[in-house]
Amino acid sequence: MSSGLPLNLINGYATWKKRGFPERKALLQRLVKEGQHPTTMIISCCDSRVDPTTIFNSEFGEFFIHRNIANLVPRCSLEGDQNGTSAAIEYAVTALKVAHIVILGHSNCGGVLGCFNMCTGKAPELEKSTSFVGRWIDALRPGFERLSGSESDEEKILLLEKEGIAISLENLLTFPFVKQAIENGSLSIHGLWHDIEHGVLFALEDGSFKPVVIE
Repeated sequence: MSSGLPLNLINGYATWKKRGFPERKALLQRLVKEGQHPTTMIISCCDSRVDPTTIFNSEFGEFFIHRNIANLVPRCSLEGDQNGTSAAIEYAVTALKVAHIVILGHSNCGGVLGCFNMCTGKAPELEKSTSFVGRWIDALRPGFERLSGSESDEEKILLLEKEGIAISLENLLTFPFVKQAIENGSLSIHGLWHDIEHGVLFALEDGSFKPVVIE
């Protein structure tokens, strides 16, 4: 294991320590003293081109963020010993009492492309039982099965990105504590898709994705 941090990390930290931290010192001290009380949980992709705090121009303490490949939420299940996404959702809803959960998908998603290739026989390596990525994106297979045969592959991949968001919202409802919070009015869930190239955000409303209106 290398003992030296990459230079870009060291330089980035130096800039933050010199400029960013002094500007936010009071905020961070208050958050340490009072604890975190985010109102929103964001489940986002690991993709380095998608940064929720930048997209929403947020500050420390505003969001409880969980990231995974293809911004997926699995169905509620206690099988297996380590369920990171499910644990994050449970903590957000039952401990932090967030008021909103947002599934934030995006264009050009490598995880979604991997699922598409796996389901069309183009990625046999993902079919192997030893593939962590393959078994994770199995959660997206129902979305692939919803696609019709009339679209081009490019159109199907775009649709699959959005189906993944819809499926994750559906799967959220399989968690009893999520369903209960929604029913008692303390929680709302939302699906968003971000067009990276054009910087446009789309929200899932009444079964279709519509551009978020900026007033």
